[in-house]
Order: sequence, then structure tokens, then C-alpha cells
Amino acid sequence: MVKKIAFLFPGQGSQSVGMGKDLYDNYECAKNVFDTADKILDKSITKLCFEGPEDDLKQTVNTQPAIVTMSIAALEVLKSQLDIKPDYTAGHSLGEYCAMYASGVMSLQTALKAIQERANLMDLVKGGSMAAVLNATEEQLQNGLKEGSKIGYVDVANYNSPSQVVITGDDAAVKAASDYMLANGVRRVVPLAVSGAFHSKFMENASVEFENFVSDLQLSDTSIPVVTNVDAQPTTNAEDFRAKMPKQICSSVYWTQTIENMVSNGVDTFIEIGPGKVLAGLNKKIAPDATVYNIFDKTSMETTVSALKEIFVQVK
Repeated sequence: MVKKIAFLFPGQGSQSVGMGKDLYDNYECAKNVFDTADKILDKSITKLCFEGPEDDLKQTVNTQPAIVTMSIAALEVLKSQLDIKPDYTAGHSLGEYCAMYASGVMSLQTALKAIQERANLMDLVKGGSMAAVLNATEEQLQNGLKEGSKIGYVDVANYNSPSQVVITGDDAAVKAASDYMLANGVRRVVPLAVSGAFHSKFMENASVEFENFVSDLQLSDTSIPVVTNVDAQPTTNAEDFRAKMPKQICSSVYWTQTIENMVSNGVDTFIEIGPGKVLAGLNKKIAPDATVYNIFDKTSMETTVSALKEIFVQVK
């Protein structure tokens, strides 16, 4: 039986100084992506990725375009090495822009301009905090949110896996929810080092501003569905993407549901394309029977391409 393949693209937090350099040095198509980003964004994404410093790279205004650039460069190398077309694409938060690029919804220039505008708007929002909640039951999570809501606004930012969700909101409310869960059987709640409460009501003004920006973007319908963060549903229509892109900034990321949806539609092979292995780790919790490959440097590229060639030989 022919395997169904999905391309996955990571989000903020997966960045590291040096990412993409060996792809840039060894593949002309990767170099072209980095050089294009430098030109379109009028700053050296190349230098930020390859040299940092880390404090600069982890600033939202730099992190988001850097990860998108590196991920798309890796995607272009994969395409140059193997004739492969995914059945679905998806990206975690900012990674969704790479997914839209991979599915043909937007050009490289559009993806870069859009993610920079998104990053700029999100960076303007200050205040609020986030925390990762590990191995909580649904009851423990809901009780914690209820307790935190007595003090202020708190909600779920990311449904990352069955064993990890991220909560977001007012500092005091996030702390109250965290403390309650820790006192009632949840073993680990980890405060996250972020500049603001992403994927929350804190981001509503940024969402409205971004809606104005995306109204003029050149977007295309696609035959390769993107399973979108805001609803975990396969999306192919350009106007649906235009509506979902602003919402994504202030909505929960339904990542667990995204992977589950693709698995239910026959996907058994996932390729994480971009820095790090965060999504592969989450996939082990969401879909332990699926096969996951990573592409984040030259060695992992070669290993993945070799393995995929073997698969294609077997299924023909």
C-alpha cells in the first residue's frame, strides 16, 4: 500500500545558532532561499541564523523569519534531492507559513513578508506569561484553568500532545492555575521564557492589524491540504487561509488534533523539516505507530532521503 506522507514545520523555540549553515554551504537552492530572505527583509537573516548571537536570534522579530527561512531552505534541498509530494502539510504556529509555502498557497516572497509582519505585530504586545503543563488529566487541566480564572484571564495556548499543553494569560492567573495543578496531582508545570502571552486574547489587537495586512496578500488555492492550527482541519481555499491567518495569532494551536486528523486520513509517515526535533518528539506521544523523519542539516537530509528512496522502491 502506498504510504501517505505529511510535511511538518516547527515553530518558535526550535531555533539555534548555526542552523542551516551546512545546507547553505552545500546546496545552491538553500543558498538562494537565504539570500532571498536577506534581500526581501532588508536584514541579514543569514548572519542571525549562522552567527547569532543567541540573544538576537531569540527575539520574536528575528526568530520567526529566521525559522521560516531555514525551514524553507531545507524543504528546497529535499525537493532537489527527491521527487516527493506530500499528501498534507502542517506547521506549528509560525511553521504554518512554511506549510502554506510547501503547499503552494504563497510564494517565498509572500511567506517572508507575511511572517515578518506577524512577528513585528506580536513583538509589540507585552505582558502575560505562558507555562507548559505536563501529564495532566483533562480534569486537572480544567480545574486549574477554573481556579486561575478566578484571578484573571487564562486559557490554553497549545495542545501539543496528549501529555503536554501550554497555558497562557495574565501573569497572576497563569501562576494561580499552575500552583493549583501542582497542589492537586500534576507533577510538572514549567514557566516558559517568552516575551508575552502568545495565542491568547493578549494578541487580539495584533490579530486585527494582521487582518488588514493579509487582505492584500497574493494567495492561491492548493491541491495539497494544509491542516491549520486554529481548527485542525484540511484547508485548500485561498480565502479560508486569508481568514485563518489572523485568527491563528490569538487562537489555541490544536497540534495534537492536527496530527490525529492526518493519521485518521491515512498518513503514516511524517517528515519534520526545519531546526530541531521538537515535533518528532511530540509525534511519538500523539501517533506512536507513525514513522517520523527529520531534516535539519546535511547529514539528516542525506539519511532521510536515503530512507525515503527505500520506501518508494518498496511501495512501487
